[in-house]
Amino acid sequence: QVQLLESGGGLVQAGGSLRLSCAASGRTFSSYAMGWFRQAPEKEREFVAVISRDSFSMSYANSVLGRFTISRDNAKNTVYLQMTGLKPEDTAVYYCAAAPRVSLTPGGMDYWGKGTLVTVSS
Repeated sequence: QVQLLESGGGLVQAGGSLRLSCAASGRTFSSYAMGWFRQAPEKEREFVAVISRDSFSMSYANSVLGRFTISRDNAKNTVYLQMTGLKPEDTAVYYCAAAPRVSLTPGGMDYWGKGTLVTVSS
């Protein structure tokens, strides 16, 4: 099993930046593709970004492309989400997730963190 713990959320003004971190423990971190998803109030959980086990490939939702960057450090068992140019519509709980293979859907991920809240004020 993999345990995931997100951090780095908070309140930021529109146009600002935040970096989320997700620390993993348990089985070998480098065996898992890692993703970030988010869920706004009264909305379904949606894909944000995903990175392959070896950082060879990344994918992003169209809504964050060019503003968010996903990265990982396998030596530190940590995946990051650098968010810039934040907009009020980015407000959501952000979740880190892990799976043996890259997936762009919540159903394709096996392990989840508890989430960290990002609030973007206008």
